[in-house]
Amino acid sequence: MRVARRTVLASAMACVAAPAVLRLARADAPPVMLKLHHFFSSVSSIHDKFLAPWARQVEADSAGRLRIDIFPSMQLGGAPAALFDQVINGNADIVWAAPYLTAGRFPKIETFDLPFVASRRALVSSKALQDFAALYLKDEFADVHPLCFSCTDRSVIHAGAAVRTIEDLKDLKLHVQTRLAGEAMRVLGAEPVFVPDGQLPMAITEHVVGACIDPWHLVPPLRLNDLLKAHTEFSDLSLSSTTFVLAMNKDAYDRLPRDLKPVIDRNSGLLAAGMAGAMWDVQAAAVANDVAERGDVIVTLLPEAVAHWRKATEPAVNAWLKDMKEQKADGGKMLASVHALLAKYANEPEPQQAKNPPVAEQKITPQPDVRPDVKIDTKIDGIAPPKVNSPTIQPPAAVAKPAPPAAPVAAPVPAAPAPHIATRAPAPVPAPSIAAPVTAPATPPVVKPVAAPPQPVAAAPPPPVAAPVAPPPIPKPVPAPVAAPKTLNIPL
Repeated sequence: MRVARRTVLASAMACVAAPAVLRLARADAPPVMLKLHHFFSSVSSIHDKFLAPWARQVEADSAGRLRIDIFPSMQLGGAPAALFDQVINGNADIVWAAPYLTAGRFPKIETFDLPFVASRRALVSSKALQDFAALYLKDEFADVHPLCFSCTDRSVIHAGAAVRTIEDLKDLKLHVQTRLAGEAMRVLGAEPVFVPDGQLPMAITEHVVGACIDPWHLVPPLRLNDLLKAHTEFSDLSLSSTTFVLAMNKDAYDRLPRDLKPVIDRNSGLLAAGMAGAMWDVQAAAVANDVAERGDVIVTLLPEAVAHWRKATEPAVNAWLKDMKEQKADGGKMLASVHALLAKYANEPEPQQAKNPPVAEQKITPQPDVRPDVKIDTKIDGIAPPKVNSPTIQPPAAVAKPAPPAAPVAAPVPAAPAPHIATRAPAPVPAPSIAAPVTAPATPPVVKPVAAPPQPVAAAPPPPVAAPVAPPPIPKPVPAPVAAPKTLNIPL
């Protein structure tokens, strides 16, 4: 009986101590490192405002046990179109990839690429796409573990002249990003051109492309507003859209410790899709405001005009429905589901432009800030009254030099130099400094009239010349200082 009791006590103690031992073991275990690969630059909003904050959030949620190293600009090698294969093969643990770069590989997600289907707000479209993926995209992305889906901000027609009607697109060479956007442009009478985004500025400069349909977030990195000064937007809906997927390698997810998988799950789905959508919208608003401040023309077509454009692009939508039917997919049902999901999230509040994005946009677009700097420089020049005062203080000396030619004493008496001296220098300081130069250069002409008034006061002896030469005459005018500065002001 004693043995059994000891056994029970020992097992109980072991159960109590086991969690502490596990916690110590976890604390000593090295963190799980994951590699995130994408093709945007490290200064882009996608990297700085979404992927990097998301990775930090995952790390904080896991108490530092999950760490995500981000490799922007395809630093791990390959082309942007190969990102899906990289995450499937395990060359990267997580990728931020664009399905439109592999046209035809993910046909169902192209539902959001159709003309005038996605909302002009990326937050609404991203959350709708996330729910749409749970219903229709599991088979298309079965080879990866999707973390979230997102739609970019609204596409805008950037051109050299404002595009207001469909007739303005006739025979115009337009850069497009997606296959379905190209089909829509063909229906409208334009000529779609597929050019990699990085080569778009050169294509515009060499007149290979006359306009482009791209979202606002591509304007700063590609300097589109420097090349194309007119921009056409569509109210309520987007002419075109592009989708992105944050996908994780399935084996990398399965290898995670049991307590770390919920960390990934909590930071996936609608939460991550909302972060991405808000990022797109904030960036689009900032870029549009900056373009407007630069003086570019922005045309926003009203809903009546958008309805006319939408009806004109229906042949492109019908062709897609036919393709879906050939692939044994119900395109009509998917399209109706998209409209319902967009209506579900239509009342999502507008993402507030945090204090950081405007500051980031000011840093990204220093050109408007250069002009205030110039104004500040002009203010500094205007603040330089010390430099202006220094020459104005010296004019008395400059005026004193012409004193010899000013022989007539009665004429300068009502002149304005007297108030200048009274305002510029107090009586005690300038009196000695002015008396010395006056006696030195012009003793014969000036001192005699100065000594003439004091002579009757001090028992005027016959030698008047000795009085100005000797120092005693100087203290004699001191008792009557009022007459001395007045007479000295006259020659000045």
